[in-house]
Amino acid sequence: MTDKTNSEQRKSETGAAVPLPAADESSSPALTIVGIGASAGGLEAYETFFRHLPPDTGMAFVLVPHLDPGHESILGEILQHSTAMPVREAEDQLSVVANTVYVIPPNREMTLRDGKLQLSLPELPRGRRMPIDSFLRSLAEACKHNAVGIVLSGTGSDGTLGLRAIHGAGGITLVQEPASAKYSGMPESALRSGYAGHVVTVEDMPTLLLAGTHALAEHGVAAAPTAAGAADHSEVLRVLRNATGHDFSLYKKGTIGRRIARRMVQHALRDIDAYGAYLAAHPAEVQALFRDLLINVTSFFRDPEAFAALGNEIVPKLLAGKPDDYVFRVWIAGCSTGEEAYSVAILLREVMDRLQQTFRVQIYSTDLDQEAISVARSGFYPPNIAADLSPERLQRFFVREDAAYRVRKEIREMLVFAVQNVIKDPPFTRLDLICCRNVMIYLEPELQNRLVPTLHYALKPGGVLFLSPAETIADHAELFQPLNHKWKIYRSIASAASTRALMVSGLAWPRANADRNCEAMPIAATATNIEQIARRALLNAFAPPSVVTDGTGNILFVHGETGRYLRPAPGEGTLNVVDMAVDGLQLELRAAFLHAAEKGAQTSAREVLLRVDGGFQTVALSVRPLPSPDSNRQRLLVSFQDVDRALPLATPAVDGTTGETGETGEVGEAGAAQRVVELERDLADTWESLQSTIEKQQISNEELMSTNEELQSTNEELQSTVEELETSKEELQSVNEKLVTLNTELQTNIDQLGDTQDDLRNLLDNVSGGIIFLDAQLLVRRFTPAAADLYRLIGSDIGRPLADIRANIVDDDLLADARAVLDSGQAREREVRTRSGLCYQARLKQYRRLDDQLDGVVITFTDISALLAAQSASEAARRFAESIVDAVREPLLVLDGHLQVISASRSFYQRFQVSPEETVGRQLYDLGNRQWDIVALRELLESILPRDQTVDGFAVDCELPNVGRRKMMLNARRMAGESALILLAMEEVPGG
Repeated sequence: MTDKTNSEQRKSETGAAVPLPAADESSSPALTIVGIGASAGGLEAYETFFRHLPPDTGMAFVLVPHLDPGHESILGEILQHSTAMPVREAEDQLSVVANTVYVIPPNREMTLRDGKLQLSLPELPRGRRMPIDSFLRSLAEACKHNAVGIVLSGTGSDGTLGLRAIHGAGGITLVQEPASAKYSGMPESALRSGYAGHVVTVEDMPTLLLAGTHALAEHGVAAAPTAAGAADHSEVLRVLRNATGHDFSLYKKGTIGRRIARRMVQHALRDIDAYGAYLAAHPAEVQALFRDLLINVTSFFRDPEAFAALGNEIVPKLLAGKPDDYVFRVWIAGCSTGEEAYSVAILLREVMDRLQQTFRVQIYSTDLDQEAISVARSGFYPPNIAADLSPERLQRFFVREDAAYRVRKEIREMLVFAVQNVIKDPPFTRLDLICCRNVMIYLEPELQNRLVPTLHYALKPGGVLFLSPAETIADHAELFQPLNHKWKIYRSIASAASTRALMVSGLAWPRANADRNCEAMPIAATATNIEQIARRALLNAFAPPSVVTDGTGNILFVHGETGRYLRPAPGEGTLNVVDMAVDGLQLELRAAFLHAAEKGAQTSAREVLLRVDGGFQTVALSVRPLPSPDSNRQRLLVSFQDVDRALPLATPAVDGTTGETGETGEVGEAGAAQRVVELERDLADTWESLQSTIEKQQISNEELMSTNEELQSTNEELQSTVEELETSKEELQSVNEKLVTLNTELQTNIDQLGDTQDDLRNLLDNVSGGIIFLDAQLLVRRFTPAAADLYRLIGSDIGRPLADIRANIVDDDLLADARAVLDSGQAREREVRTRSGLCYQARLKQYRRLDDQLDGVVITFTDISALLAAQSASEAARRFAESIVDAVREPLLVLDGHLQVISASRSFYQRFQVSPEETVGRQLYDLGNRQWDIVALRELLESILPRDQTVDGFAVDCELPNVGRRKMMLNARRMAGESALILLAMEEVPGG
């Protein structure tokens, strides 16, 4: 009958079905944080959700999608187009603020603590990670009823356990309607768990979310409970009690109020009386409210450190010295769906294996929720539990079945599950270990004080009680000895106090029903037990009146009639045995008590003369220490016994005569002498007590002086701390100034980046030739408007394969070149022609990211139609000039500025019988047998170019092949045009 609030930072392994504590909830922050989990198909759902959500909800939104850990996510950039709220990638220790969207980074686990996001590297392998469950659990723990969990499209079951935790914390849970989800695995898993508060389409979620949070605020969910509020709920609780048989009147009022308010919001009811009437008219709603109050939130091995302490320190000591046939008995009170019970069974099996001992183990696991018990009996759990178990435990103690896990038979056989109300049903007895975690924190103090003695009564002397860190044994410190303060593990102290507390507690323990699956009390205590009657009679007949006190004298137990020796002291009520002693007994009792308490030795019977019923009665007083299992807790037994030696009360005698009795003064004198002896002894005891008091006072003064010195030291430390805080304040102010400066710089950089983006966009739009950007799969990433002349591209073609786009290019084979560029990394160029006759030069280069990784191809088109036309015209002119030169009968040479032959006429080759290879490209002076190497000719030719002069009739004697020497007349001219060219004509002189 416990609730498993998600305590990732204070995780408590229990398994009960009870409401949450109001104290915890009321301390949660006011900001409502919405955790949204999605997997496959989640992008469309996210965009739809934020398009329908106003930007000023006052909530914060944290998105936990399943991301590829090896790639950066652009989810934030995409969603920024769907909402006016800022979309940020989550960072470690980032404070969550309202009206902001946060996105988990790739390859990170994320939780929420103290209003800040906590990022860490995943510990589990990729297939076993449950990032949505992890965040939603921490969200439930951090925000309590201000948490909202939403599960959208996706495969698998991630998010189911997170919704369970948020529902248990009193928050709102929404699930996408499976029929509207692109992938229905995650929504259907959440629906099967029973923790989906609302199942709607994504379009309707924002409206429902805003209405639900506003309605809960109007009902005062976050406010502290009041007496008036409790009275308003009394009729609802009465209907619930009559229908289910379970009374929730002593559960935390704030928790009950919040649960009822959430059910009212579910049915759009604004008045508690209207809900009471609705509840009475709809039995199904009674069961729904009952299940809402019984929150089954748990996990395997919650608080791993607590279970480690239990397995390493506590259980081995409990098993030490036990025989092989010993039966180790455990009670899991409030086992919920069984995770805690199986965790204890696994822990016991591991301890026995480590000790190489085998005992018979009986684990009785009980809970108030019949449905939770059914789940626990099956031992069948979703794959999400892999996040709570080590791989070794998962492999050893679980069997994989239908993509889920079932506890192995050897562990299931150690447990018995049954429905039980720990408050009113009889407890188990003779137990070695009780795990009752997160039960009492949901109960009012009155009910807690009744439950603790029940747990003590069920344990063997020396048995162990295992509570959660948020629980305590309250006012029953005499029943338990703490073994581990941090994890609230206690050892039972042998005492009859719990039995007496049970007898007066008013707990009704009916006999066990026939259909119980586990035992109740094995032996019922009856009034006809002969042994008990005899023992009680002997004690009353022969044992003197006595009291048991602690080390300070406070009475813990009273036996017999002590009214003659003790009476209530005047003034403020007290149970101190010395203060309650009658006149004449106090001094002797104080001395005897101090002697026994300080020295630990028995004070033998000391006779004290008391005035009783008109005479003196001698009373024998003794104080003896009692054995105690706790060395820090002292117990003393104070006994009073009348001595058969009574003296009558005598009147003072004058001159040897008696008073009004007329008797002699002998008896009076004897009594007076006895009285003097008693007074002297009292004086001595008083002196001894005074000396002891003085010594204690001195010790106390020394302790006070030491305490004062410690306080002075503490004060100095506080002053130093204040100075450090002042310094830190100044440093924070400096840091704040730096942050403001940095923010300004960042804003400037953002503005510059915006300008750069605008420039780049305009540049691409004005490129005349056209550019197409392709990704690694040759899908269109971006293109310029001019590219539409070569491919029929439109805006919606982004993301489509280029192969699917019709091209205007003849004999298009660019895709093969693009694949070659991707494979080889080498750029390529080729000329392409459009169907309209235009020519383009296509250049294909790699598309590289900033990290120099190849991620596609860039195709650039340059229009070369005009260039080709000019080249064609130039070639035609050249051929025309050559045809003219070839038609001249005289030999002709065309020289450049360095007198190197560029071309020669056909007549030149024929007259001098040389080939073009022997002529073109060579210096004029190197032709033939160097007959043109004439100094005067060189000077003339070199002066033609700079001075724009001519050479006419320059005579040269030269050797002609097959002819002999001949006289040639040379004529030279500078050719018109930009190039420095010389035309050299040769004419043979007849008869020369």
